[in-house]
Amino acid sequence: MKELGLFIYTETSLHAGTGSTVSPVDLPIQRERTTRHPLVQGSGVKGAMRMQTGGQKTSEFIATFGPDTDKAEEHAAALSVGDARIVLFPVQSLQGVFAYATCPMVLARIRRNLPKFPAFSGTVASQNALTTTRSDVTIGNQMVLEEFSFSTTANKEVDAIAQWLVKNALPQTPEYEYWQKKLPTSLVVLSDEDFTEFTVNSTEIVTRIKLKAETKTVDKEKGALWTQESLPSDTLLMSAISIVNSRDGQKIPADKVADWLVKNLPSRIQIGGDETTGQGFVAVRISEG
Repeated sequence: MKELGLFIYTETSLHAGTGSTVSPVDLPIQRERTTRHPLVQGSGVKGAMRMQTGGQKTSEFIATFGPDTDKAEEHAAALSVGDARIVLFPVQSLQGVFAYATCPMVLARIRRNLPKFPAFSGTVASQNALTTTRSDVTIGNQMVLEEFSFSTTANKEVDAIAQWLVKNALPQTPEYEYWQKKLPTSLVVLSDEDFTEFTVNSTEIVTRIKLKAETKTVDKEKGALWTQESLPSDTLLMSAISIVNSRDGQKIPADKVADWLVKNLPSRIQIGGDETTGQGFVAVRISEG
């Protein structure tokens, strides 16, 4: 078995919805039951990868993703895709426009899935934050995120995490040079509780309305007004993926299946809903770390 990380960087807002719920938001996003952190269910990630990888359904494609639904009983896919969980969440900052926020629990999860990820041994109290040694989001030893003030301490372990993410998680293309430079100066580690508050209360909420095509007035019968939640752009997610030897009789080794996937998965795909209105466009990268 080969275990890898699929990093997903949102270039536009992303709505992976749950449908109508009792939430104050009419169309909320998917969340973990215990932490309330945003996620994108693995089935949605794998489906998007399948739909947008390659053109023809070659033998390698079928071995990787499995056969079509009408032939699903023939064999399972060699690729397993876990839920895409939060890694970095962008939060408005008084200094430096926005910060990439994370927390110890999130960092521990990444290391559990990717053992080569740098260890983090620090502890963070509420209303405190650890930053990189060259931070652009602090003023002295203070930082203001949204309307909240934090006392900050520079930490070399945060430097190592930022550099690892630049090297292994962000796209390595020239157009990402700005973000490759920003991440090492904008990464902050908050307490688990403070980070959770931002991921719950600082997502994008937009109010939408349906109009009658003929009159351009509100269509009261088919839904006059509703609110929709989305993950903001510049969010980083990671899905743990595993690859085994092909199960279709070709006996393709897991390493070769992984190589095929890395070569054929587009660098940008669309995940979630509302693709025709520009939502859900993401940059993806498979990394062993």
